[in-house]
Amino acid sequence: MEIVQKKRAIKHTFTFEKERFNFAYKDKSGSGDLDFNYADVPKKCMIKIEQNEWLRNVGFLWIALGIFQLGYAIYSQATLSGQGFWLIVGLACVTWAHFSKIKYSVYQAERGNIFIIQDKKHDNIVSELNQRRSAQLLDWYGEINPGNELESEINKFKWLVDQNVMTKEQADTKIAQVELLHKAHSETHSSTLN
Repeated sequence: MEIVQKKRAIKHTFTFEKERFNFAYKDKSGSGDLDFNYADVPKKCMIKIEQNEWLRNVGFLWIALGIFQLGYAIYSQATLSGQGFWLIVGLACVTWAHFSKIKYSVYQAERGNIFIIQDKKHDNIVSELNQRRSAQLLDWYGEINPGNELESEINKFKWLVDQNVMTKEQADTKIAQVELLHKAHSETHSSTLN
């Protein structure tokens, strides 16, 4: 499955495979691609806004200049013809800066950052990543490992609840099974020693 996002000169491609996914990006500063396991994606993301602040600030400056020119023309009872030029240019710059900004959801993974453009496809990508992440974490850590310490197994199932992979009830059931297994193992071990 592949989902492509495009905004102006920016192109992001998400290729979803069974065990991992590829995030490829291309923009005016360069291109690259990274492979991630679904479990590598953190639970939370941050928001990044990319915009042309210089254009916005110059636009505000020109708006102020245009308002001053209009105000001075009205005060001195001069003709208003052509006096609103800088106001119009400033409004155009601020409008362009506003509509050209790009918002991203950024997931900071160990291998690199995953940028998802906040557009029509954003929610589909996030949903796909979350579903596959939960499935992979459950596959990797969802079963009881009798070789682990009791405390380690209990913490593992609590962590899976914190990661929204298991419900508290499911984790409590697994923890009860782990405790029973360790109790039975310690009784068997103590009777063997006697």
